[in-house]
Amino acid sequence: ARLAGADPDRGALLVHGHLDVVPADAADWQVPPFSGEIRDGYLWGRGAIDMKDTVAVMLATARHFARTGTRPARDVVLAFLADEEAGGKFGAHWLVEHRPELFAGVTEAIGEGGGFSFAIDDTRRLYPIENAQRGMAWMELTATGRAGHGSSPNDENAVTDLAESLTRIGRETFPIRLIEPVRALLEEAARLYGVEFDEDDIEGTLERLGPVSDFMQVVLRNSANPTMFDAGYQTNVIPGKATARVDGRFLPGHEQELTDTIDRLLLPSVTREWVNHDIAMETTFDGPLVEAMCEAVRAEDPDGHPVPYCNPGGTDAKAFTHLGIRCFG
Repeated sequence: ARLAGADPDRGALLVHGHLDVVPADAADWQVPPFSGEIRDGYLWGRGAIDMKDTVAVMLATARHFARTGTRPARDVVLAFLADEEAGGKFGAHWLVEHRPELFAGVTEAIGEGGGFSFAIDDTRRLYPIENAQRGMAWMELTATGRAGHGSSPNDENAVTDLAESLTRIGRETFPIRLIEPVRALLEEAARLYGVEFDEDDIEGTLERLGPVSDFMQVVLRNSANPTMFDAGYQTNVIPGKATARVDGRFLPGHEQELTDTIDRLLLPSVTREWVNHDIAMETTFDGPLVEAMCEAVRAEDPDGHPVPYCNPGGTDAKAFTHLGIRCFG
Protein backbone atom coordinates (compact mmCIF):
# COMPACT_ATOMS: atom_id res chain seq x y z
CA ALA A 1 0.00 0.00 0.00
CA ARG A 2 1.18 3.53 -0.76
CA LEU A 3 0.22 6.47 1.44
CA ALA A 4 0.40 9.72 -0.51
CA GLY A 5 2.73 12.28 1.02
CA ALA A 6 2.47 16.04 1.16
CA ASP A 7 5.51 16.48 -1.08
CA PRO A 8 5.34 14.16 -4.12
CA ASP A 9 8.76 15.36 -5.27
CA ARG A 10 10.52 13.86 -2.26
CA GLY A 11 11.86 10.32 -2.41
CA ALA A 12 9.41 7.82 -0.92
CA LEU A 13 10.04 5.83 2.26
CA LEU A 14 9.50 2.06 2.31
CA VAL A 15 8.46 0.55 5.65
CA HIS A 16 8.49 -3.24 5.46
CA GLY A 17 7.81 -6.19 7.70
CA HIS A 18 7.48 -9.93 7.17
CA LEU A 19 4.49 -12.05 8.14
CA ASP A 20 6.09 -15.50 8.11
CA VAL A 21 7.79 -17.09 11.12
CA VAL A 22 10.23 -19.93 11.72
CA PRO A 23 8.76 -23.31 12.74
CA ALA A 24 7.80 -24.02 16.35
CA ASP A 25 7.68 -27.32 18.23
CA ALA A 26 4.85 -27.00 20.75
CA ALA A 27 6.61 -29.47 23.07
CA ASP A 28 9.35 -26.88 23.63
CA TRP A 29 6.90 -24.13 24.67
CA GLN A 30 5.16 -23.28 27.93
CA VAL A 31 2.26 -21.81 25.91
CA PRO A 32 0.83 -22.96 22.57
CA PRO A 33 3.19 -21.21 20.13
CA PHE A 34 0.44 -19.92 17.81
CA SER A 35 -2.15 -18.97 20.42
CA GLY A 36 -1.04 -15.39 21.09
CA GLU A 37 -1.56 -15.98 24.80
CA ILE A 38 -1.18 -13.02 27.16
CA ARG A 39 0.63 -13.94 30.36
CA ASP A 40 2.21 -11.69 32.99
CA GLY A 41 1.59 -8.67 30.81
CA TYR A 42 3.30 -10.10 27.73
CA LEU A 43 1.91 -11.57 24.53
CA TRP A 44 3.59 -14.92 23.87
CA GLY A 45 3.79 -16.72 20.55
CA ARG A 46 6.08 -17.66 17.69
CA GLY A 47 6.94 -14.48 15.85
CA ALA A 48 5.84 -12.11 18.61
CA ILE A 49 9.19 -10.30 18.40
CA ASP A 50 10.15 -11.45 14.88
CA MET A 51 8.43 -9.46 13.76
CA LYS A 52 4.70 -9.31 14.40
CA ASP A 53 5.26 -6.60 17.02
CA THR A 54 6.69 -4.30 14.36
CA VAL A 55 3.96 -5.25 11.89
CA ALA A 56 1.39 -4.26 14.53
CA VAL A 57 3.08 -0.86 14.91
CA MET A 58 2.99 -0.39 11.14
CA LEU A 59 -0.74 -1.20 11.02
CA ALA A 60 -1.55 1.00 14.03
CA THR A 61 0.32 3.92 12.47
CA ALA A 62 -1.45 3.49 9.13
CA ARG A 63 -4.82 3.34 10.95
CA HIS A 64 -3.95 6.51 12.86
CA PHE A 65 -3.09 8.31 9.62
CA ALA A 66 -6.39 7.19 8.09
CA ARG A 67 -8.54 8.15 11.08
CA THR A 68 -6.96 11.56 11.56
CA GLY A 69 -6.40 12.45 7.93
CA THR A 70 -2.66 12.78 8.60
CA ARG A 71 -0.50 12.94 5.49
CA PRO A 72 3.12 11.94 5.83
CA ALA A 73 5.72 14.42 4.59
CA ARG A 74 6.53 12.13 1.69
CA ASP A 75 5.04 9.00 0.14
CA VAL A 76 5.21 5.98 2.46
CA VAL A 77 5.07 2.49 0.96
CA LEU A 78 3.98 -0.23 3.39
CA ALA A 79 5.04 -3.77 2.45
CA PHE A 80 3.88 -6.85 4.34
CA LEU A 81 5.98 -9.71 3.04
CA ALA A 82 6.15 -13.49 3.01
CA ASP A 83 9.05 -15.94 3.03
CA GLU A 84 11.67 -13.77 4.79
CA GLU A 85 12.69 -16.59 7.13
CA ALA A 86 13.53 -18.76 4.12
CA GLY A 87 15.47 -16.08 2.27
CA GLY A 88 12.66 -14.07 0.64
CA LYS A 89 12.73 -15.90 -2.70
CA PHE A 90 8.91 -15.90 -2.90
CA GLY A 91 8.49 -12.60 -1.06
CA ALA A 92 10.70 -9.52 -1.27
CA HIS A 93 12.97 -10.89 -4.01
CA TRP A 94 9.95 -11.93 -6.11
CA LEU A 95 8.43 -8.46 -5.81
CA VAL A 96 11.68 -6.71 -6.68
CA GLU A 97 12.06 -8.89 -9.77
CA HIS A 98 8.44 -8.96 -10.97
CA ARG A 99 6.75 -5.86 -9.48
CA PRO A 100 9.44 -3.18 -9.11
CA GLU A 101 6.89 -0.49 -10.03
CA LEU A 102 5.41 -0.89 -6.53
CA PHE A 103 8.57 0.73 -5.19
CA ALA A 104 8.85 3.54 -7.73
CA GLY A 105 10.52 6.60 -6.25
CA VAL A 106 11.54 4.87 -3.02
CA THR A 107 14.95 6.09 -1.86
CA GLU A 108 15.15 4.69 1.69
CA ALA A 109 13.65 1.86 3.69
CA ILE A 110 13.14 0.88 7.31
CA GLY A 111 12.70 -2.76 8.31
CA GLU A 112 13.85 -5.00 11.12
CA GLY A 113 17.34 -4.99 12.59
CA GLY A 114 17.77 -2.57 15.46
CA GLY A 115 15.40 -0.53 17.55
CA PHE A 116 16.24 -2.41 20.76
CA SER A 117 18.34 -0.99 23.58
CA PHE A 118 21.55 -2.23 25.16
CA ALA A 119 22.31 -1.01 28.67
CA ILE A 120 25.74 0.51 29.25
CA ASP A 121 24.90 1.11 32.93
CA ASP A 122 21.87 2.01 35.02
CA THR A 123 21.24 5.24 33.13
CA ARG A 124 22.79 5.07 29.64
CA ARG A 125 21.80 2.87 26.74
CA LEU A 126 22.98 2.15 23.21
CA TYR A 127 20.30 2.04 20.49
CA PRO A 128 21.60 0.13 17.45
CA ILE A 129 20.22 1.29 14.09
CA GLU A 130 21.06 -1.22 11.38
CA ASN A 131 22.88 0.07 8.32
CA ALA A 132 24.69 -3.15 7.38
CA GLN A 133 24.09 -6.89 7.20
CA ARG A 134 26.24 -9.92 6.78
CA GLY A 135 25.62 -11.87 3.59
CA MET A 136 24.05 -15.33 3.46
CA ALA A 137 25.86 -18.35 2.07
CA TRP A 138 23.71 -21.36 2.91
CA MET A 139 25.24 -24.38 1.24
CA GLU A 140 24.69 -28.08 0.76
CA LEU A 141 27.72 -30.31 0.95
CA THR A 142 27.74 -33.68 -0.80
CA ALA A 143 30.30 -36.40 -0.18
CA THR A 144 30.53 -39.28 -2.64
CA GLY A 145 32.32 -42.49 -1.81
CA ARG A 146 32.21 -46.24 -2.31
CA ALA A 147 29.13 -48.03 -1.06
CA GLY A 148 29.72 -51.27 0.81
CA HIS A 149 28.84 -53.58 3.65
CA GLY A 150 29.11 -52.12 7.12
CA SER A 151 31.35 -54.98 8.26
CA SER A 152 34.05 -54.36 5.64
CA PRO A 153 36.93 -51.87 5.69
CA ASN A 154 36.25 -48.85 3.51
CA ASP A 155 38.66 -45.98 2.98
CA GLU A 156 36.15 -44.16 0.71
CA ASN A 157 33.38 -43.79 3.27
CA ALA A 158 31.21 -40.79 2.33
CA VAL A 159 29.92 -40.44 5.89
CA THR A 160 33.44 -40.27 7.32
CA ASP A 161 34.66 -37.76 4.74
CA LEU A 162 31.64 -35.51 5.20
CA ALA A 163 31.82 -35.71 8.99
CA GLU A 164 35.51 -34.77 8.92
CA SER A 165 34.84 -31.85 6.59
CA LEU A 166 32.00 -30.61 8.80
CA THR A 167 34.17 -30.87 11.89
CA ARG A 168 36.84 -28.76 10.24
CA ILE A 169 34.25 -26.14 9.30
CA GLY A 170 32.59 -26.15 12.70
CA ARG A 171 35.91 -25.66 14.49
CA GLU A 172 37.19 -22.91 12.18
CA THR A 173 37.56 -19.41 13.66
CA PHE A 174 37.60 -16.71 11.01
CA PRO A 175 39.85 -13.67 11.46
CA ILE A 176 38.50 -10.37 12.75
CA ARG A 177 37.47 -7.94 9.99
CA LEU A 178 36.49 -4.53 11.32
CA ILE A 179 33.88 -2.95 9.05
CA GLU A 180 32.86 0.68 9.55
CA PRO A 181 29.47 0.21 11.33
CA VAL A 182 31.08 -2.17 13.83
CA ARG A 183 34.01 0.18 14.36
CA ALA A 184 31.65 3.12 15.00
CA LEU A 185 29.60 1.17 17.55
CA LEU A 186 32.71 -0.03 19.38
CA GLU A 187 34.20 3.47 19.42
CA GLU A 188 31.02 4.91 20.94
CA ALA A 189 30.81 2.11 23.51
CA ALA A 190 34.46 2.66 24.45
CA ARG A 191 33.82 6.39 24.84
CA LEU A 192 30.84 5.76 27.12
CA TYR A 193 32.78 3.25 29.21
CA GLY A 194 35.77 5.58 29.36
CA VAL A 195 38.20 2.99 28.00
CA GLU A 196 40.69 3.06 25.15
CA PHE A 197 39.63 1.83 21.72
CA ASP A 198 42.68 0.11 20.22
CA GLU A 199 42.13 -0.96 16.63
CA ASP A 200 45.36 -2.97 16.73
CA ASP A 201 44.09 -4.96 19.72
CA ILE A 202 40.39 -5.57 19.16
CA GLU A 203 40.29 -8.53 21.55
CA GLY A 204 41.82 -6.40 24.29
CA THR A 205 39.34 -3.62 23.57
CA LEU A 206 36.47 -6.08 23.82
CA GLU A 207 37.70 -7.30 27.20
CA ARG A 208 37.56 -3.73 28.46
CA LEU A 209 34.01 -3.30 27.10
CA GLY A 210 32.53 -6.10 29.19
CA PRO A 211 28.99 -7.11 28.09
CA VAL A 212 29.35 -5.30 24.76
CA SER A 213 31.92 -7.96 23.84
CA ASP A 214 29.30 -10.73 23.77
CA PHE A 215 26.94 -8.51 21.81
CA MET A 216 29.56 -7.73 19.14
CA GLN A 217 31.45 -11.01 18.70
CA VAL A 218 29.08 -12.26 16.01
CA VAL A 219 29.69 -9.29 13.67
CA LEU A 220 33.47 -9.15 13.94
CA ARG A 221 34.09 -12.01 11.52
CA ASN A 222 32.62 -14.42 9.01
CA SER A 223 31.04 -17.61 10.31
CA ALA A 224 30.04 -21.08 9.11
CA ASN A 225 28.04 -23.54 11.19
CA PRO A 226 27.01 -27.09 10.19
CA THR A 227 23.29 -27.47 10.83
CA MET A 228 22.00 -30.62 9.07
CA PHE A 229 23.33 -34.09 8.15
CA ASP A 230 21.71 -36.86 6.11
CA ALA A 231 23.17 -40.23 5.14
CA GLY A 232 22.43 -43.91 4.93
CA TYR A 233 19.36 -46.11 5.25
CA GLN A 234 20.51 -49.13 7.27
CA THR A 235 23.11 -49.73 9.98
CA ASN A 236 25.03 -52.40 8.12
CA VAL A 237 25.22 -50.55 4.79
CA ILE A 238 27.85 -47.91 4.03
CA PRO A 239 26.12 -45.39 1.75
CA GLY A 240 27.73 -44.08 -1.41
CA LYS A 241 26.60 -40.54 -0.68
CA ALA A 242 26.10 -38.25 2.31
CA THR A 243 24.77 -34.69 2.39
CA ALA A 244 24.81 -31.87 4.91
CA ARG A 245 23.84 -28.22 5.21
CA VAL A 246 26.02 -25.36 6.44
CA ASP A 247 24.88 -21.86 7.39
CA GLY A 248 27.59 -19.49 6.17
CA ARG A 249 27.57 -15.73 6.80
CA PHE A 250 30.00 -13.13 5.49
CA LEU A 251 30.71 -9.50 6.31
CA PRO A 252 30.43 -6.85 3.59
CA GLY A 253 33.54 -7.10 1.43
CA HIS A 254 34.60 -10.50 2.74
CA GLU A 255 32.55 -13.04 0.77
CA GLN A 256 35.55 -14.45 -1.08
CA GLU A 257 37.31 -15.14 2.20
CA LEU A 258 34.38 -17.29 3.31
CA THR A 259 34.18 -19.38 0.14
CA ASP A 260 37.97 -19.81 -0.07
CA THR A 261 38.07 -20.99 3.54
CA ILE A 262 35.23 -23.48 3.06
CA ASP A 263 36.86 -24.91 -0.07
CA ARG A 264 40.15 -25.30 1.79
CA LEU A 265 38.46 -27.22 4.61
CA LEU A 266 36.57 -29.69 2.38
CA LEU A 267 38.07 -33.09 1.65
CA PRO A 268 38.47 -33.89 -2.07
CA SER A 269 35.41 -36.16 -2.08
CA VAL A 270 33.13 -33.34 -0.87
CA THR A 271 31.53 -30.73 -3.13
CA ARG A 272 29.34 -27.75 -2.29
CA GLU A 273 26.45 -25.92 -3.93
CA TRP A 274 24.42 -22.92 -2.82
CA VAL A 275 21.04 -23.42 -1.19
CA ASN A 276 20.51 -19.72 -0.56
CA HIS A 277 23.12 -17.18 -1.56
CA ASP A 278 22.45 -13.51 -0.89
CA ILE A 279 24.47 -10.33 -0.70
CA ALA A 280 25.96 -8.51 2.25
CA MET A 281 24.64 -4.98 2.65
CA GLU A 282 26.08 -1.72 3.91
CA THR A 283 25.12 1.94 3.61
CA THR A 284 26.53 5.03 5.26
CA PHE A 285 25.14 6.23 8.59
CA ASP A 286 24.11 9.70 7.52
CA GLY A 287 21.35 11.75 5.94
CA PRO A 288 18.00 13.22 7.06
CA LEU A 289 16.42 9.81 7.77
CA VAL A 290 19.26 8.76 10.08
CA GLU A 291 19.10 12.13 11.81
CA ALA A 292 15.33 11.75 12.27
CA MET A 293 15.69 8.25 13.73
CA CYS A 294 18.38 9.42 16.14
CA GLU A 295 16.28 12.41 17.19
CA ALA A 296 13.28 10.12 17.77
CA VAL A 297 15.34 7.89 20.07
CA ARG A 298 16.70 10.84 22.07
CA ALA A 299 13.22 12.36 22.37
CA GLU A 300 12.07 9.25 24.24
CA ASP A 301 15.36 8.56 26.03
CA PRO A 302 17.66 11.53 26.62
CA ASP A 303 20.33 9.09 27.86
CA GLY A 304 20.01 7.01 24.70
CA HIS A 305 22.91 6.84 22.26
CA PRO A 306 21.98 5.80 18.69
CA VAL A 307 24.76 3.90 16.95
CA PRO A 308 25.29 2.13 13.61
CA TYR A 309 24.76 -1.62 13.65
CA CYS A 310 25.60 -4.62 11.48
CA ASN A 311 22.95 -7.32 11.55
CA PRO A 312 24.64 -10.72 11.90
CA GLY A 313 21.85 -12.34 9.89
CA GLY A 314 19.81 -11.06 6.99
CA THR A 315 16.44 -9.49 6.23
CA ASP A 316 14.29 -8.51 3.26
CA ALA A 317 16.44 -5.38 2.99
CA LYS A 318 18.86 -7.40 0.85
CA ALA A 319 16.27 -7.57 -1.92
CA PHE A 320 15.48 -3.86 -1.86
CA THR A 321 19.12 -2.83 -2.21
CA HIS A 322 18.90 -4.19 -5.77
CA LEU A 323 16.56 -1.27 -6.51
CA GLY A 324 19.11 1.23 -5.23
CA ILE A 325 17.22 1.75 -1.96
CA ARG A 326 19.24 2.63 1.15
CA CYS A 327 18.08 0.23 3.84
CA PHE A 328 18.05 0.66 7.60
CA GLY A 329 16.68 -1.26 10.56
